[in-house]
Amino acid sequence: MPNNQFKKGELYSFITGKASTAIGRRLQKIFKQASIEITIEQWSVLYHLWKEDGLSQQQLCDATFRDKPSITRLVDNLEKINLVKRNASKEDRRMNMIVLTDEGKELEERCMEIANTTLNEALEGVTHGQIEIAKEVLQMVYDNLK
Repeated sequence: MPNNQFKKGELYSFITGKASTAIGRRLQKIFKQASIEITIEQWSVLYHLWKEDGLSQQQLCDATFRDKPSITRLVDNLEKINLVKRNASKEDRRMNMIVLTDEGKELEERCMEIANTTLNEALEGVTHGQIEIAKEVLQMVYDNLK
């Protein structure tokens, strides 16, 4: 017997990221108020480059769970606003490595401060134990469908 205590519609909206969408909308709003003209999708790419600069487009696809055309579009737009640039890989010239520009690096501190504040606001009243349970459950859902 399936372990589904939710109505199907409630479960679907939960799993598809109702909370994630709310956080993304709030983050986008605060970025705009702070005159940081990037989208949440662009932020997710920058976030991974701030953790490890010089990733390939395929590594960015894997890290952000996006397809190649989406990453290509995101990188194109980040290049247009001078936050990243493409460098040919030294090992394989057919592959581009995406690296942060100085402007992209300078944006990290402001964006991460906003992101941390937003996440703290979103998690207000949520205990550490509840967060651990949620992470465990969502990881299980992900692993089941991998």
